[in-house]
Parts: sequence; C-alpha cells; structure tokens
Amino acid sequence: MVSKTYYFALNLNYDECMAYYEGHYTQVQVLSDCGKTIRFDASKLRPFVSSIGIKGRFRIHLTAENKFISLEKII
Repeated sequence: MVSKTYYFALNLNYDECMAYYEGHYTQVQVLSDCGKTIRFDASKLRPFVSSIGIKGRFRIHLTAENKFISLEKII
C-alpha cells in the first residue's frame, strides 16, 4: 500500500482543544512543513489533549487517496 506522510506543528490552548473535543468543530485544518494543507477529523486529536491543550509536532499518514491512516505525536 502506498501512503503519504506529512509533518506539522500544532499549538492549541486548553479552551481551543475543548471546542474540538466537545464536538463544536468536526474538522481540523493544518499546514504541513512542505506547505500542503491537510484536513482531518477533529476526533483524531482527542488522545493528545492535556491540561495545557495540544502542543507539539505531529506526523500524519494518509493513503494515496488522502484517506486517514494514523496520527502520532513525535515531539
């Protein structure tokens, strides 16, 4: 299976995270390091929410058709 990997940074405070976590937003849009805009389900961020929000660098894997495979925090 051919997949694509992108890297991006995310810095959301706790209140911003809660809006995603509670379902007020269904999609997240980020800009990858290579300049590509990527949109994915906000629910994918839930495992990364902490008391300060979400802060760090992430790696997202997509299929060749741009379907979500996985998201992981790398730093």
